Amino acid sequence: MSTIVDAHRASGSFFEADGTRSFRLDEGEGDPVLLMHGAPASSFLYRKVTPALARRGLRGIAIDLPGFGLADRPEDFDYSWTGLGRFVAASVQALGLQRFHLVVHDLGGPVGFEMAARVPERIASLTILNTVIEVDDFERPWPMAPLALPVVDRMWITQMKFRPVFRMLMRAHGIEDGSKISSEELNAYLDLMFGDDNARAFLKIMKSFELTADKSTLYRGIVSSDRYPTQVVWGDKDPALPYARYGRVAERLTSTTATKVPARHFLQEDQYDALADAIARIASVET
Repeated sequence: MSTIVDAHRASGSFFEADGTRSFRLDEGEGDPVLLMHGAPASSFLYRKVTPALARRGLRGIAIDLPGFGLADRPEDFDYSWTGLGRFVAASVQALGLQRFHLVVHDLGGPVGFEMAARVPERIASLTILNTVIEVDDFERPWPMAPLALPVVDRMWITQMKFRPVFRMLMRAHGIEDGSKISSEELNAYLDLMFGDDNARAFLKIMKSFELTADKSTLYRGIVSSDRYPTQVVWGDKDPALPYARYGRVAERLTSTTATKVPARHFLQEDQYDALADAIARIASVET
């Protein structure tokens, strides 16, 4: 692991939920904000967002899902969205979060929705970043598609292990302002993806998407609930989950207009202040 990963580890702490050890960034005081990551990411994605939230009087909490980052990667874990959502619900309990603002991104959308369906009374607000709600209509972007195929998956991820290839993919699909992230930080994403199991758990997750009509119905109910205020914030240059297809669905289901920011998929990297501002605004809404 790199010195950047070592610094990331030193900036957070480990916790256990439902028998599985994970890692969190936890910074600031005030109302808690639970930040859900997707793939190929971890709490590392929010390393700029948690201090930005702290500066706005909020407590930013980003956890690693099992199979990602510094979390455990058990062989027998249920890596479906249902199983990961169950873990997040247990994490909420383990961390003592009675009521919190929820931020979801990428596959952290379905996972966060799973958790919210279990503890809806704890959700104070919902911020939807580039993610998928109507999952039965989801088409994997081309860099992700090979990861769902036997044999091909290992061949493809072996190519991604070549650092220049991975950095090229991340910059092309994830980062709009390349000046905001170094090659060493992009390498850290790769190290945290492969972890100590050579990305075996990661590949299980990529094959465990629950792309069913029942899940779409469940997630539509979560994002359209009147129990809490909801907003959509979208990196409008995202080639993986383009606004024209997925962002408009989020707008329709939430009956809101998206706040569009000039970013690709990982808006947390170059639009962290704009994101923190949007979260602070919705956190101030009386419910």
